[in-house]
Amino acid sequence: MNATILPEKENHYPVLLNEIISIITPQYGGTFIDCTFGQGGYSKKLLEYPKTKVIALDRDPESLNLSLKLEKKFVKRFFFKNLKFSNLDKLELRNENIKSVIFDLGYSYSQIKDIKKGLSFNAHGDLNMKMGLNNFSAKDVIHKLDKRDLEKIFKFFGEEKDYKKIASKIVKSRETKKIDTQDLVKIIKTSKIKRNYKIHVATKIFQSLRIFVNKEISELIFGLINATKILKPGGIIVVVTFHSLEDKIVKFFFKNLSQKKSISRYMPTTEERDNLFKLVNKKPIVPSHEELKKNPPSRSAKLRFAIKENEILGFENEILEKFNYLLEIESLSKKL
Repeated sequence: MNATILPEKENHYPVLLNEIISIITPQYGGTFIDCTFGQGGYSKKLLEYPKTKVIALDRDPESLNLSLKLEKKFVKRFFFKNLKFSNLDKLELRNENIKSVIFDLGYSYSQIKDIKKGLSFNAHGDLNMKMGLNNFSAKDVIHKLDKRDLEKIFKFFGEEKDYKKIASKIVKSRETKKIDTQDLVKIIKTSKIKRNYKIHVATKIFQSLRIFVNKEISELIFGLINATKILKPGGIIVVVTFHSLEDKIVKFFFKNLSQKKSISRYMPTTEERDNLFKLVNKKPIVPSHEELKKNPPSRSAKLRFAIKENEILGFENEILEKFNYLLEIESLSKKL
């Protein structure tokens, strides 16, 4: 869940960069947390403003080389941690007044094309999909989980309609051979009823495996929770999503905690809790026509942001309850 989708001919193109800068106003200074450093697009832009300080995170060890260059160039202004953003609460931030926490949940072109990572259905060799700091791979998932578990992953993480047929063929195929990336693509193709698709037939299954292997659901949920905890009132959370499941979680989190509700369903409606967030835009911000021309893969990007208004204890309970069914699917990884 890190860095931005990139066009093939660009070295780096951070999605919705101008819109994010206008929201978080780095020209006035402050400390910013870039939760998905990737190739450094957001961090480098923030560091152009002389009064800023950036703390960057990334689970992908490949980001380390670029981060070392920035640490050398921006001494005492740029700091990098090879850390999952769900562990934001483990950062030492006692003396920091964080102005904004930024999440970009896409993948860079270099990550997608990295043969070792095996994120693409065009790759050859073993299934992998590990983005760093992982305990298992897509190969483990395909060969070790039972049919019902695979069905759940494909259905809920990939929103794949033919999840039962695909899971069944995988289980049958692995009885006689090891399944690699192209074997899986062939299984998916022969399982699909329709033949004309706007996207590659393997897209949803590969998405579901990537989400499961990298525990992207709990990463996002606990990333949002811990970002909220470390921000003071006035701080801003910015999230760029690239598929409907991510956007569903972010939309619920921001909307639910920006509405006045009764503190308890058993109390009078006049007893309302304070809002945790203020929403400036109810609808997501999407790339401009100009950006889409420069970077067509950004077409699926949606930017949502919220401004923290109050300190409220126990705010995380509702999002954990709402998406518990997805967290339970993630917990199937305990079998691996």
